[in-house]
Amino acid sequence: MSEETNANKAEEPLHTGHRERLREKYQKAGLTAFHDYEAVELLLTYAIPRRDVKPVAKALLRRFGSLRALFDATPDDLKRIPGIGDRVSVLIKLVKELGTAYLKERAIGKSVISSPDDVIDYLNHELSGSRIEKFMAIYLSTKNEVLSMEILHEGTLDQTAIYPRKVIESALKHNARSIIFVHNHPSGDSTPSRADIRMTKELERAAKAVDMKVHDHIIIGRGMHYSLRDGGWPT
Repeated sequence: MSEETNANKAEEPLHTGHRERLREKYQKAGLTAFHDYEAVELLLTYAIPRRDVKPVAKALLRRFGSLRALFDATPDDLKRIPGIGDRVSVLIKLVKELGTAYLKERAIGKSVISSPDDVIDYLNHELSGSRIEKFMAIYLSTKNEVLSMEILHEGTLDQTAIYPRKVIESALKHNARSIIFVHNHPSGDSTPSRADIRMTKELERAAKAVDMKVHDHIIIGRGMHYSLRDGGWPT
């Protein structure tokens, strides 16, 4: 090896070799071989060049407490951490949204009877960490296969925010024969409120009027969900 090559290697920052070792470790064993901070560290290498990112990765996990909370954080929250700018906040948001899109595509066409976990995985990814309430409809075929999933309302949810006629019109547009309603509780508690139960009754009445079945109303909390159907269904 020439003196020039040795000199160039000597000038390389020590973390350059560490980055390569992280990538090699991931290629050989995947994330199962990683601590959480190492996974974040590897991700940060694609947004922060020529810098040791291990302290930044550890600072992010100290601040947010878990990978889930980190990926649910807003760009403003992320950028309060020293060393985090637009590049990192965009990358983290992109990774989260790509994961959500992947899970949604995986759930479309699946039967909610034979593959319920695929649907729940998507719902948890889409709604569990949201700081605003979102109301969704899952439209199903005659075979209970997912035709489409649509967010119908974002913001404070009450009985007047959801118009049953418009919900049913949207279901008919998708040629749905049945529906599952879903919304999240930003508080993290998935227990249904009285307003949730009243709204479910109104929506079920509207669906019955056009011979459409409401299979369930699922409430997503933080890392948990509640099925009104399994809980006795509003009567």
